[in-house]
Amino acid sequence: MPVIPKAPPLEPLQAVQHIRKMRGGSQAHLMRASNSQYYVVKFRNNPQDVRILANEYLGTKLGTLLGLPMPEARVIDVPEWLISNTPELKIENAALSAPCASGLQFGSRYVADPQHTPVFDYLPKPMLSRVSNRQDFHRMLIFDKWTGNSDGRQAVFVKPVGTRSYRAVFIDQGYCFNAGEWNFPDSPLRGVFARDSVYERVTGWESFEPVLSRIEQIELADLWKIAREIPEDWYRSDADGLSRLIGTLYPRRTLLRELITGFRKSSRNPFPNWKDD
Repeated sequence: MPVIPKAPPLEPLQAVQHIRKMRGGSQAHLMRASNSQYYVVKFRNNPQDVRILANEYLGTKLGTLLGLPMPEARVIDVPEWLISNTPELKIENAALSAPCASGLQFGSRYVADPQHTPVFDYLPKPMLSRVSNRQDFHRMLIFDKWTGNSDGRQAVFVKPVGTRSYRAVFIDQGYCFNAGEWNFPDSPLRGVFARDSVYERVTGWESFEPVLSRIEQIELADLWKIAREIPEDWYRSDADGLSRLIGTLYPRRTLLRELITGFRKSSRNPFPNWKDD
């Protein structure tokens, strides 16, 4: 079994206050951290898979490295005293209800000040034209095809006070690498946003730049630098599995154009303005 030398990650933040439970299958919670910022915290004993935390960290850090609009990813230490004194910090399903795990959890910085700035997880189709960074959906498509996102592309929309426009921020990387499976069963319609209108301005390969070139030119060392920061508990101390994941992800950069072409030729016809043959 390979030994993965650990990189010195940022010092974990401390969770100091529970705010509310979030929607979604991972049963995340919004919490205030010791730096006075707010984070959406996913717990090791979430109902999906512990590897969701590793996926979130690796996916978000890679997306940030590529210049995509994603929230800051941090390791959050949730102390036992906070769990014990917060009845809302529970993981629930049909069979049981259990306290959230204490210790090191994944934190995604909340995309805006929750007390002052509206955040929407859905916009009607006519409102999508008011998203100022709609071209980032093209670039996120490249990322999602590379990382084998087995969910639909998730985004939230931030509307700064006093403006009419929205800004898309891309969240929920937990189903990259096919969630807890850590494999890549590619399919043309996987990892895409529900509304084709966000892709209508794609005119050719240049619409995916600079992210397409950045992925094609990424170094293996860049992937390992992030992977070494992931707490071992988040991947069950399975160093072999993490090595296989990185060893498969790296050469996939050569498949990007083939994967995009598969989506382009799908029944959705997502790129009606593609000009280049």
